[in-house]
Amino acid sequence: MLKLKNVQAFYGNIQALKNISMDVKEGEIITLIGANGAGKSTTLMTICGIVPIRSGEILFEGQTINKMPPNKIVALGINQVPEGRHIFPYLTVMENLDMGTFLRNDKDGIKQDLDYIFTLFPRLAERRNQAGGTLSGGEQQMLAISRAIMTRPRLLLLDEPSLGLAPIITHQIFDIIKKINKDNKTTIFLVEQNANLALNVADRGYVMENGVITMTDTGKNLLANEDVKKAYLGI
Repeated sequence: MLKLKNVQAFYGNIQALKNISMDVKEGEIITLIGANGAGKSTTLMTICGIVPIRSGEILFEGQTINKMPPNKIVALGINQVPEGRHIFPYLTVMENLDMGTFLRNDKDGIKQDLDYIFTLFPRLAERRNQAGGTLSGGEQQMLAISRAIMTRPRLLLLDEPSLGLAPIITHQIFDIIKKINKDNKTTIFLVEQNANLALNVADRGYVMENGVITMTDTGKNLLANEDVKKAYLGI
């Protein structure tokens, strides 16, 4: 579904991504793990067209997308839940969800997706008329994921969904990620510092260090890898 081929990206003169190559198959959960500053978020931003690449190619279903503007990439079915959530704090929960439907005009489908979201996150249904900025951190993460679901993404990019959340909420979020993947056959590309949780839900994983992909394997095998245990699992 998605392929990155020898992608290089820079911030000014600082190289953030160094000839990275990755692929994501339809229906998979893929995770990218690594230390702070490794280039994980930059990878997602290049896929979305927010950070331009200097060389290489990014393909979605065989179509080159790295020269497309972000709105065209979203229209293809790629959506990102950014690090830090970035909901609209002064809009209500319902208004935030409406923002996810800006490319849609199928009223029945929108209602169906809204019902699905309120089944996934009953707390959002209770707070549908509440301003987004007054929600707890966990509720805001639920809202950010739900807003992305309202676009009906075929590929969902999640950047640090556990950031700043209590452990019990983090586990709830990861259970929901698995459910979204299973219920809707939504392909998921997950960037996450909690390597243990991420690798447990992932079909396959990549390890990134200083802008370079250093390892790839199944999630299960990476969990058992001694180098991964030492560097990212604290074992």
